[in-house]
This record gives sequence, structure tokens and C-alpha cells, in this order.
Amino acid sequence: MIGEFGHVGVLYGGSSAEREVSLMSGTGVHEALRSKGIDAHLFDTGRYTLVDLISAGFDRVFIALHGRHGEDGTLQGALELMGLPYTGSGTLASSLAMDKIMTKKIWLQAGLPTPNYVALTAESDPEAVARELGLPLIVKPPHEGSTLGVTKVETVEALQSAYELAARYDDEVLAEQFIDGRELTVAVLGKGKSVRALPVIEIIAPDGNYDYEHKYVSNETQYVCPAELDSALTEFILRVAEQAYVALGCEGWGRADFMLDQSGKAWLLEINTSPGMTSHSLVPMAAKRAGMSYADLCVEILSTASCKVRTPSTN
Repeated sequence: MIGEFGHVGVLYGGSSAEREVSLMSGTGVHEALRSKGIDAHLFDTGRYTLVDLISAGFDRVFIALHGRHGEDGTLQGALELMGLPYTGSGTLASSLAMDKIMTKKIWLQAGLPTPNYVALTAESDPEAVARELGLPLIVKPPHEGSTLGVTKVETVEALQSAYELAARYDDEVLAEQFIDGRELTVAVLGKGKSVRALPVIEIIAPDGNYDYEHKYVSNETQYVCPAELDSALTEFILRVAEQAYVALGCEGWGRADFMLDQSGKAWLLEINTSPGMTSHSLVPMAAKRAGMSYADLCVEILSTASCKVRTPSTN
């Protein structure tokens, strides 16, 4: 089966604010695939064009990009037009999952638990927002990841500066109810009836601050896998992760992030459709706990590469 993959491109780098993380992810994936005898080659979408991608002659690509123009459906749409099979979710699911406001609307419609929110504008009344969501609250750009532009707002007076920071990254800004508790994450693999969640991971960051530094650089953050939860709660979180993934139409792989509040209720925060694959990343950690090596995980994801839009038969 390894030989059936053909000439494989690992798309990494890109031009988003998460470029540095993507460079690490792509390098890891490339090395893993090569270790399995796969003819894999790195391709930096931040340096080369779609014309270059066509000229490279890849048979399929592994998307190791994070953020805009890699995880948001734009690249997926181009790959569909090229007829080039790719890993992960399709254009619509990628776009929806990248937009945390649209994600929340879909999850709420599906009856899934996610914190209350307000879409902020420059004209939003800070006192009204604080009354609706309570304090503290979280302000973030809804189309970014890796905690970029995120602020925990403790006072009404601090809301404006938090808005301005998030607005540097995004045209929209999301204010979200703050959930005080334990941070959990669940990797999900597959599509449709074959969807399966991997073991729950608990993230314990210094002072509860799981920022960019503590995600990708520091060794101070602790990870507990599987998370120390009772069996019923574990099963509930695994099923909610799968439901959240399916509700958005995700496929291939992804990672659902949760907060577990002081009363033991789990809240969905977001789904990443192209999660990190660095040495600090969570999907490989969960896969390892489930008995799957990093290289085997990469091969399984690559094996699901496909175009999602079917071309009508001309017969």
C-alpha cells in the first residue's frame, strides 16, 4: 500500500501567523513519511505558487499548514479544482471550523455545549457585553489559532484594548464566556461512520496560561493522557468530540478543544482541522497512547487523502 501513494507533497510553511509552527509540523510529517519508504517532498506554500504546485507533479498532498490559506478552505478549494487529493477536511468544513463564530452557531443548533458568546464590533457597548457574558470573559480573533490575539478580560475597562488586540488579526472579534476549570483536548480520526476519538488529554499549563510559548516552546506544560476522569465523563467527552466533528462535516482528522468547568460540565471551544504535528503536539500524543506511532499516524492520515467534490459522470 505504501507504494500506492506515489509522489507525495507535504504542504507546509504558508503565510499565516502560524507559519513557524507549520514549518515544524511539516518537517516532522515529512521525516515520518520518508521513514516509511514514502516518496515524500516538502513544499512551502509561502514561497511557491499554485503553478509551482501543479508543476511538482504530486499524486497526493499532506496538508501540514495551520491558519489562513491552509486550514480555512481556500487551499482546499484550489486543490479540488486541480483534482489533487489532499488530507483533512474539505472546503466547507475547513472554512466553518476556522470561523469560531460559525462553529458555535452550528454546535448550538446541534444541541452541543459551547460557551455563550457575542460578536464584537468597534461600536459594541462594553458594559452590555459584560452583563451578557459575565466577567471575566475571553476575547479572541475567530479566524486565528495558537492563542494568537487572545485576552482574558477581567474588567469592563479592559475590554476595549482586548478588542483592539484581536482586531489586529481579524476583521471580526469574538467575546466568549470564560470557563474556569480544566483544559482538555480530543483528537478525532476518520469520516462518517468510521469516525473515532482518541484518548482525552488534559493540558496543565503554568498558572493556567496555555499560550504560544507554553504550546510550542516551553517544557513546563504538563500533559496527562489519558486525562484522569471517571469513565462516564470520559465516554461523554469522546462522544461529544465525535458529534462536534461530524456536525461541521470534518473528515480525515481533527482535534476538539474543551474546558471542564468546576461543576464537571464539558464545554466545546473549537475544532482544528489541521492540528499541529510538532514534538509538543497533542494528536501524536493521543495516538501514541492508543498504540499508534507518529509515523503510523502520518501514514493513516495520508491514506485518507481525497478530493471531496465528486465530478458528475459523463456516461
